[in-house]
Amino acid sequence: MRAGRPAADVLALASALEARSEHPLAQAVLAASGTPGPADDVVAVPGSGLVGQVAGRQVRLGRPGFVHTGDLGDAVGRLQAGGATVMLVECDGTTMGAIAVRDELRAEAPAAVAALHRAGMTTVMLTGDNQATAEALGRAAGVGEVRSELLPADKAAVVSRLMTTSPTAMVGDGINDAPALATATVGIAMGAMGTDVAIETADVALMGDDLSRLPDTFAHARRAGRIMAQNFALSGAIQVTLVPLAAFGVLRLAAVVAIHEVAEILVIANGVRAGRHHAFRASATEPAVTTADAPSPALIRSSADPAACTDGCCDPQPDRTAATEARTDAPR
Repeated sequence: MRAGRPAADVLALASALEARSEHPLAQAVLAASGTPGPADDVVAVPGSGLVGQVAGRQVRLGRPGFVHTGDLGDAVGRLQAGGATVMLVECDGTTMGAIAVRDELRAEAPAAVAALHRAGMTTVMLTGDNQATAEALGRAAGVGEVRSELLPADKAAVVSRLMTTSPTAMVGDGINDAPALATATVGIAMGAMGTDVAIETADVALMGDDLSRLPDTFAHARRAGRIMAQNFALSGAIQVTLVPLAAFGVLRLAAVVAIHEVAEILVIANGVRAGRHHAFRASATEPAVTTADAPSPALIRSSADPAACTDGCCDPQPDRTAATEARTDAPR
């Protein structure tokens, strides 16, 4: 059943399980395989993969360790070292093949991360991916620290530890991010490409997938906070000043009312400033990413040929959208 198994058959089994998945890796598999076939009793195993039945056969799809690599161990190692996320396909207990998806950073990711650093923030990438792939992506994005091979509960635990030293914002878009989003001081979901669970769990949902909106969001929040503090200080100072002056007859009622109303206008005018938007723009000196390691569907290897690919099966196919974070996450 393994010998000479076509890459199309491996993809067909994977796409059948991924048909209803919202995970970014699923989109890559579906883009490479076309219309998926039917599957029954599909169950997601958080942080590991999927199990289900295809044409009466028990099929598993997931990360190495969840699915045994079989005789593809060397090939899987080489793909991971090259910055790819590897999913293995198993049918009735037999490893059929491997699908490698390479994450490709969004062009704005390095500039957005650099802007967060300039604002005095530290960034940590939290991912379920293997260490080699995660470190390659982290270096390309300029993230300060990378923590890899994390299950959903592990991500929440890391966020809890980070919160003991400073307020922590978790940015994510997948179902595996939900526990960490709920744990963080502020959970931020990338709404356009996020799952329903992530959006409902987060405190803030950005209705777009442009990562440059993250520096905008934090800058806007800080600016609004400063303006609120100014208004509270101005209002408090006026009350503390006017009440004694009115009580001792230094100011008549008409003067107190006039000063109070003018102060209200000043407070309102100052508050209006919070609505002004100064959008983040990448500096011309910021590094641009043209290739980087980003989701490109399917570098396929059949288990019949674990050696280096020479027949074009590893050629990149259509792109999928990567999920990138600042205090963040990605694949299963």
